[in-house]
Amino acid sequence: MATAYITHPSCHLHDPGAGHPESPARLRAIEDALIASGLMGLLRHPEAPRASRQQLLRVHGPAYLERLEAQLPERGRVLLDGDTVLGPHTLEAAYRAAGAVVLAVDMVLAGEVQSAFCGVRPPGHHAERDRAMGFCIFNNVAVGAAHALAAGLERVAIVDFDLHHGNGTEAIFADEPRVLFCSSFQHPFYPHSPLRESQPNLIHAPLRAGAYSEDFQAAVAAHWRPALERFRPQLILVSAGFDGHYEDDMGQLNLLDSDYLWVTREIMALAARHAEGRVVSTLEGGYALGALGRSVVQHIRGLMGVD
Repeated sequence: MATAYITHPSCHLHDPGAGHPESPARLRAIEDALIASGLMGLLRHPEAPRASRQQLLRVHGPAYLERLEAQLPERGRVLLDGDTVLGPHTLEAAYRAAGAVVLAVDMVLAGEVQSAFCGVRPPGHHAERDRAMGFCIFNNVAVGAAHALAAGLERVAIVDFDLHHGNGTEAIFADEPRVLFCSSFQHPFYPHSPLRESQPNLIHAPLRAGAYSEDFQAAVAAHWRPALERFRPQLILVSAGFDGHYEDDMGQLNLLDSDYLWVTREIMALAARHAEGRVVSTLEGGYALGALGRSVVQHIRGLMGVD
C-alpha cells in the first residue's frame, strides 16, 4: 500500500533568522534527497490542511493559542524563549504542521495509505500544553495522537528517536493510559527535564553522550520492543528526529544513516503485528543538512518497505 509525504508551502516560509539551525533549508535538503533517490515520485502528495482550533485544544490550552495569536508580528520576529522564534509566517506554518499529522492519521485509518511522513516545520515534541520551547510551537505528534483517540482508537503509541527528550509529548500524555510514549535520547542533555519515575505508559531508553549504533539498537530492543508488544497499539506515531546522527553537531550521539532504516523497520514490524501496519511519522530535529536528507530517505524507505 502507498506511503504519503505531507507538507505545505507555508512550512518553508517560517524563518527564525540567519544562523538559526531550524531553517527552511531543512525541508529543501529532505526534498532534494528524496528526488535524487527516486522515492519522491513513488509517494502520494496531499497538501497539509490547517489544524482546527478544536484539534489543537485537545492538547493545548485556549489561553496559549490566544497568546500566540496576540504576539504574532506583522514584520520582524518575537522570541518566545531563548531559541523559539515567532515570525509573520510562523503560526500559519505551525497550523499546517499540526494539520499534516491530523490528515496523515485520517488517511491511514481510512486505509488510503499504509504510512505517512509529514515533512513539516516548526517541529513539535518540546511544546507543552501552555508553552512553546525548543523551536516548537504546537506539539504536532500529540495533536495527531489526540485526534486518533477522538476517532475511537483505544491504544495509540508514540515513539520518539530525536536526540532530545520529547518533554512536551511526555507531559501532555503522562496521565493518559491510552497513549504509550517510548523515547530514546541523549541524557543528560537539553531540555534537562528529569526522568520521570517509571510508569507503564512512559518508556525511557536514555543514551549516554558518545553512544553508537549498537547502544541505540540495544536500548530500543530492551525497552521499546517489549513495551510495545505488551501494549498492542492500534496506531504508531513517530517523532522522527535525525539529530542523533554523528555528522550533526547538535549533540554527541554517533548514529548512522542505516540506524534510521533499522529503527523504522522495527516500528513497521510492530505495526504489522498490532496496528494493521499503520504508521504516521513527523519530522522533529536534524540540522546537518546532508545527513538529514540521507537519513530521511532511509526512514521513508523503511516506511515504504523498500529494500
